This record gives sequence, C-alpha cells and structure tokens, in this order.
Amino acid sequence: MPLFQKLKQFTAEQPLSFHVPGHKNGTLFHGDAVGYFENILKLDMTELPGLDDLHAPTEAIAEAEQLAADFFKADDTFFLVGGSTAGNLAMVLATCSAGDKIIVQRNCHKSIMNALELSGGRPVFIAPIYDDIVERYTNPDISVLEEALSKHPDAKALVLTYPDYFGKTYPIKEMIELAHSYDIPVLVDEAHGVHFSLGKPFPASALDLGADVVVQSAHKMAPAMTMASFLHIRSTLIKKERVAHFLQMIQSSSPSYPLMASLDIARSFLATLKKEEINSIMESVSTVREILHDSSFGHVLPTDDPLKITFHVKQAFSAGQVANLLEVGNVYPELVTHNQILFIHGISPFEQVEAFKKIIKSIGEQLKNHTNHATIEIGKLFSEPIQELALSYQTMNILPYKLVPFKEGIGHIAAEAVIPYPPGIPFILKGEKITAAHIATMEQLREQGIRIQQREEGIKIY
Repeated sequence: MPLFQKLKQFTAEQPLSFHVPGHKNGTLFHGDAVGYFENILKLDMTELPGLDDLHAPTEAIAEAEQLAADFFKADDTFFLVGGSTAGNLAMVLATCSAGDKIIVQRNCHKSIMNALELSGGRPVFIAPIYDDIVERYTNPDISVLEEALSKHPDAKALVLTYPDYFGKTYPIKEMIELAHSYDIPVLVDEAHGVHFSLGKPFPASALDLGADVVVQSAHKMAPAMTMASFLHIRSTLIKKERVAHFLQMIQSSSPSYPLMASLDIARSFLATLKKEEINSIMESVSTVREILHDSSFGHVLPTDDPLKITFHVKQAFSAGQVANLLEVGNVYPELVTHNQILFIHGISPFEQVEAFKKIIKSIGEQLKNHTNHATIEIGKLFSEPIQELALSYQTMNILPYKLVPFKEGIGHIAAEAVIPYPPGIPFILKGEKITAAHIATMEQLREQGIRIQQREEGIKIY
C-alpha cells in the first residue's frame, strides 16, 4: 500500500505545517468533532514533496495506480476522488464532442446523461427490456444494439451499464465484440462491480470481457471511502492521455489524500483476500438470503452477484411500508422501489444474524392484518427501442422554459430530467417528449414514498 505507507511515514515525522489545509494536520478542529476526525486529519495532506500529485503522478500515487492496474488487468488505472461520476464524465467527454453520435443504454446513471449534455453529443438511446421474472427493466437486447449500430455506424462510442444496481448481468461480451466490429469503443459504468475482479463466484468484469474503459465505485462494494473510485483503460481505440486530460479538468486540483489512500487500501484488500475468506462470505450470504426468503411478506429474487440480495415484497404490502418497519428496527437497506428492497451484503461475513432474524419475524407479525395496496404498471414505460432526443443540447441551452404541474407537461418536451434516487436512473430525460405513462408512473412512485430528485414541485418544459 505505497500511498498509505508514505502518508503514515510522513505524519510520523510530525511535520510543521505552513501549508494548507487549514486544520494544520488535525491540530485545529472545532468542538468535540475532533474526537471523530483527528486520526483521519493526520492523513489529510496536500501535494508536498514525496506525496506526489494525482494529476501528474511519478511517485507514491503512480506506484499505487500501477498496482491497481496490475490487479485489475488494465493498461492504465486512474484514481478518482469524485466518485464514478467523475469517471463517467471523463470517458464520455474523451470520446464524444459536440454533434457526435453516441449510442447509450437508456437506463444509465444520471452522470452519463450529464456527460452527454456537457459534451454536446447526439445520443442515440437503446431501451432496456422489461424482465418479468425480476419485474424491472434490465439491459438492452443485442438485436436492438445491432439495429442501432447498422443505422448509426458513425457513432463515436457505446455506453453500457453492467451490472445493474441489483447485481444483474447480461451477455455484455457479445455487445462489446459487436461494437468493436464497427471500430466503436465501449465505455462501461461498472459502478457496482469492483469485486468482480475476484473471479468466481462473482461474474466477470467488463474489463476482462473486452470493454475499452471501465469505471468502478470502489466505495460501493470494497472497503474504500465514499467517492473513491477507479477508472480502468484497456484499449487500442482510446488514448489514455485524452482521458487524463478531462480527469484533470473535472477533478479537484486539491484531491483528498485520505480518499486516494483508501483506494490503495481497498485494492490491497481485494488482492489479498483468501479463498477461505470468500467461502465464509458466501456462507453468510446464504444465511441472510434464507432469513429473508423464509419471511411471510416476500421472497428473494435470483441475481448474478451474490452480494446483492433483492427482496421482492408480496403484493399485499408496499416495499416502502416494509422499509419503514426495517428502519424502526435500525436496519437500513440500500434501495427501496415500489415493490423491492435491495440489501447489499459486504465483502465480510454478516455477524448480527440472530438480531436480523428477530426483526424480520417481528415485521411479519406486524403485517399480518394488512390489506392489498395498488400495484404500479411500469412494463410499458419505454415504447421506442431506439430513441433520439426531440431537441439537441445546443438548442435546449438557448430555449426558454417554464415550470408547470406534472400533468400539464404531457405532450411537451422536458427541460429537466426526472430522477428517482436512488438509483439515480432518469425515467424522463431532458429533451424527451413527456408521455401520460411517464406522469402516471411518477405519481404512483411518489405515492409509494419513492423520492424524486428535484428542487421544485412540477416539471420544467420547453
């Protein structure tokens, strides 16, 4: 862990600070907060001699990034201190300029949409299929991608999400090879797949399956601090220098050393994880799944990533209601939709088994006399398999807009994205024509307590 070790060595010498940051190696902090922050503040340094520079690394950061590249089998790995958002922005900007076509999976994260807008590109969206088994949209069908590529062979890149938020994968290798047959690079938001590089029982990483650029949120599944992420390149179609150029534009000129050191530590943790430890984790996963699956108010759905446990709530109840009861028991899941609750099992055995079992049993008792609630129909949300925006980003940037009640937006073009969060996937895009199905679904989601990421009540239209 060269970067972490270098920081430890530096702080052990008790340096005198005549530099930023203003907390002066943790000696200046307010109130009782110092008790929580003091150890980490000692590592919160700046670009001092020997501590290297993220944007032009030659020493400890360069060594740490090279160790990561070696472990993940990348040509180059970049440390990200702005989350996968920074990586998603950089990889799109590095491949797509104003007016360029770029093929994009429709149910991607909002950071991809933001990258498209910043680039001024011309997105061609390929819709995901609705999977009746898991009752949600998953991935695009390869036949839709084939059609999109045949219509738009001049696209500058293909952007895919793998796995989805719930850990579901798909035959992405076939899609990568298809795009490569057109000399089109493949950019993958693999935010939830940093642990895939461990091998079985986890799915293969998109990087191992041939993707050109892969972004991973180390903090989501590995022991790294929030916002700590990786960007990997293994490509003959994309130059690392161009990606690096946009990363130094997007990321802070004063990157966090604790975040970077946590990436160094997380990579080391993954690289030294023993098979016996993975076996213990899988036994723990089975135990948690059984507790949930045996409950009286739902069941566990199949998934490809064993660490993602999706609990499907019976139709008689709402997932929001169950989530509220979980919180009463001091249990906080990752994500709640109208009918599902996502539990993320860490890369370590879960130890509070008996307490969790009692909470699940208690919830079952409390729900015994509950009546049915209304279901939400989302299976026909994306009517067009291949879709372009009604207006270009350049046009939208100069058009006036107004805020109207949601129902008055039907038939108009959205001037903002509508995003349930989490997972942060827009179901109305900026520049997309708003349909009655959009509004009906959104109102139902709000009634079920799903949070829509917006500042004002209503929707902005052109």
